[in-house]
Amino acid sequence: MKLKYAINLHKGATAFFVTALMIYFHNFSTVAWVYLALHGSYGFMWLFKDRVFPDRQWEEVVSIPYAALAFSALGLYWIAPVYIIYNHIEPAGWIIGFAVAINVLGTLLHFGSDAQKHYTLLNKRGLITDGFFARCRNTNYLGELMIYLGFAALTASWVGFIGITLFFVSVFIPNMLKKDKSLSRYPEFAEYKKRSGLFLPKLF
Repeated sequence: MKLKYAINLHKGATAFFVTALMIYFHNFSTVAWVYLALHGSYGFMWLFKDRVFPDRQWEEVVSIPYAALAFSALGLYWIAPVYIIYNHIEPAGWIIGFAVAINVLGTLLHFGSDAQKHYTLLNKRGLITDGFFARCRNTNYLGELMIYLGFAALTASWVGFIGITLFFVSVFIPNMLKKDKSLSRYPEFAEYKKRSGLFLPKLF
């Protein structure tokens, strides 16, 4: 089966999982609803993105045990809602505001850059050095990190950052380095690398 099936199942199930937590633990606080709105809608937007401008790396065919393992690993992202709802966490208003703001900005960067990459490569293969990628070579990963930092911030605890930290170290960084190695085959990459950051935008 394709790896994306396990990923899509997890993304699409998030809203239902968080709703079930709210019902089971009788927690319908403001932060619980905010978390459901942010993470739940992100899951549905991911499914929409997969239909309209899918990422080819998730088209890889894997064994069912591997897909099950991938789904289980993604469960680390559910630590935050469990912690929030089970413990009836009530973060300060500024934390909620920060979480929403960084989530919205991250969504723009993540989905916008993925859309640019998909439609650019659909029409012309080659190195993309403009738009979302003008100053950052992995704007999509930056945006995704910001999205999950928003989710984690709502826990008001280090516990919420476990999942995204593990994924950043074990998945994001290796994939970014692998991408750089692949792009190095283009003659213009050396110059592009000088004026762009691997993960954070190089502004000067």
